[in-house]
Amino acid sequence: MATAVLLAVLSLAAVGAVMALAAAGQAAPQWITSTALYGLPAAFLLMLVLVVDGVAARRRAGSPGGR
Repeated sequence: MATAVLLAVLSLAAVGAVMALAAAGQAAPQWITSTALYGLPAAFLLMLVLVVDGVAARRRAGSPGGR
């Protein structure tokens, strides 16, 4: 979970840097643009995997009788 959060924060910082550089009339370096472009979707997918894993863990730990 920490990896997904860290990736999301770094990606948002990269988006802010790209916007700030564009407002100043400069082009952002490729690594900053790539981080902004690919980091947020990767973080979203990691968080989605965590949610699915949590749901699966709850189902495994549930009572065997069910409802």
